Amino acid sequence: MLELKNVYKTYRMGENVVHALKGVSLSIEDGDFVAILGPSGSGKSTLMHLLGLLDLPQQGSYTVHGREVAHLGEEELAQLRRKEIGFIFQQFNLLPRMTALENVVLPQLYSENKADFEKGKSLLAKVGLGERTEHKTNELSGGQMQRVAIARSLVNDPRVILADEPTGNLDSRSEAEIMGILKDLNAQGITVVIVTHEEEIGAQAKRRIRMRDGLIQTDERLQPIAAPISASAPVAPPVAPPSGFVHMLEQVVEHFRQGLAALATNKVRSFLSMLGILIGVGAVITMLAIGEGAQRAVEAQLASLGSDLLILKPGPALVAGVAQDKGAANRLNLGDATIIQEKLPVDDISPNVEGRGQVTYGNRNSNSAVLGTGASYALMHASDPVRGRYFTPEEDSVRSRVAVLGAKVVDRLFGDQNPIGEIIKINKVGFQVIGVLPEKGSSGWKDQDDVVLIPVQTAMHRLLGKDSIDFIDIKAAKDADMDLLQDLVKQLMLSRHKVPIAHREEAFQIGNMADVQAALSESSRTMSLLLASIATISLLVGGIGIMNIMLVSVTERTREIGLRKAVGATPKDVLYQFLIESLVIGVAGGAIGIAVGWIATELVSSWLGWATANSPAAVALSFFFSAGIGIGFGIYPARKAAALNPIEALRYE
Repeated sequence: MLELKNVYKTYRMGENVVHALKGVSLSIEDGDFVAILGPSGSGKSTLMHLLGLLDLPQQGSYTVHGREVAHLGEEELAQLRRKEIGFIFQQFNLLPRMTALENVVLPQLYSENKADFEKGKSLLAKVGLGERTEHKTNELSGGQMQRVAIARSLVNDPRVILADEPTGNLDSRSEAEIMGILKDLNAQGITVVIVTHEEEIGAQAKRRIRMRDGLIQTDERLQPIAAPISASAPVAPPVAPPSGFVHMLEQVVEHFRQGLAALATNKVRSFLSMLGILIGVGAVITMLAIGEGAQRAVEAQLASLGSDLLILKPGPALVAGVAQDKGAANRLNLGDATIIQEKLPVDDISPNVEGRGQVTYGNRNSNSAVLGTGASYALMHASDPVRGRYFTPEEDSVRSRVAVLGAKVVDRLFGDQNPIGEIIKINKVGFQVIGVLPEKGSSGWKDQDDVVLIPVQTAMHRLLGKDSIDFIDIKAAKDADMDLLQDLVKQLMLSRHKVPIAHREEAFQIGNMADVQAALSESSRTMSLLLASIATISLLVGGIGIMNIMLVSVTERTREIGLRKAVGATPKDVLYQFLIESLVIGVAGGAIGIAVGWIATELVSSWLGWATANSPAAVALSFFFSAGIGIGFGIYPARKAAALNPIEALRYE
């Protein structure tokens, strides 16, 4: 039984207050067929909305089978609505993107979290549409759409059918068919309440109520109430749907299905929504790959120089006092390298001299750097020859004319020919090629492949004419403290060269390759983060685009939201649906963006020759960040949709 006692309802329209209901009291018994008549503005539609739990009275009491609705929350109202009441709307309120069958089973998505299509087909057959199950609403006539609405109202086996002007938009033949269906339903024990302004419709009911100005004027019994078939069955209070993992999974799957269906309806707009995320993720993937590749390239180049090396160089020439008279007191010599290796914790040491030379072979030549090194140079700089060998300490001590060539020198002089054993000339001095260095590329300040390595004593005395060392490479012993070793080397050199106190600060320069590597790596890492941050801005812009599109979607689908709530959707259901739609846009855009970014990275690497490195961590971060953007920027539109009042939503436009 539905019972209202002294119910009031007012609306504010601008500065005016409309008293829709003024103390209405009404009881509707199970199995009755009630027609509520009245002119526009009489309050009959407001009364219908209160009976259907789409709205609540401001004063008075309303009970549904003994339950006071004023004490129920939105979730409980939705549960009671979908189990006890079926709606038939004047405007049909069918979702155009769904088939007749999908429209019929829509309420089950909120009551059972799954659709019983067999039951839907049975109900459509019952209302004479058994052959129209797969037709969209634009393929149905007005009478057929109203029949679909009737079938939808029955899918949850309600005890009460509320019909708002069910024949108002139909021709006389369709009107008679719809009324026949409603009478048959009432004969089966279902309570039917019709709101109409047509006298001939009201005359077919068992009870006729007339309203005007928010009050019931007359209440006539036209026919006796037949004992309802279900009258003896106890009325169970509405219960929440079953809980548990399986139930939750069914909910998530159904919400995803609904979200995908909604997005598929506007494919172009959905794609434009995800375009910002797509571009953002693609840019992040590409920028991080370029930055990571650059960082690895820097680390590889520095590793080839040696990360545990100290490089000892003489400072500016001394120009004052005794030091000038004695001549270049801070020059390095071969003895300095020997004493450092003997007295300090070092593994290897290589004295070096450098210059340039015209290197020739036959009619080919190359102006290349010439570096005289110790025999340990190859091991210290990860430069073991890829062909041939490196020179030995004995070859250095006897000043052998042997040479190890860089890759570019080999290419210029020999092309595809094997250079091992051939005689080249460096500044017209003959040298035998004994090895070829691995390719290392340019380090920024020099090209490591455009070089010829020869023994240091050979370079000093037979080629470059030097009597001092340009610099000494010092490889620290394992686990040695680089800073401490740096200080020990400097103190040893100052003591050995007897540098005056006034000139000690500038006498020698010591470079620490570990510090250089750390500085360059940090610089590369900072640049990578900067590039990624710039790309992330486009992700945020894409998120704003999602929010904008979802807000537009909420506005366009306001009536749909009202319908979903009318057939039993809770605010949480609506929230999840729109949130999942936003998430799908973010995830889809992110997935496509990852593919685009990966392809862009490969194109940059192949076309421009830049070092790139796609990182699985960057891909995962971009994917989850895009999903987070979808959720984060979808929350506000989803909450706005969930908060819509069902009556206001149904009346929209």
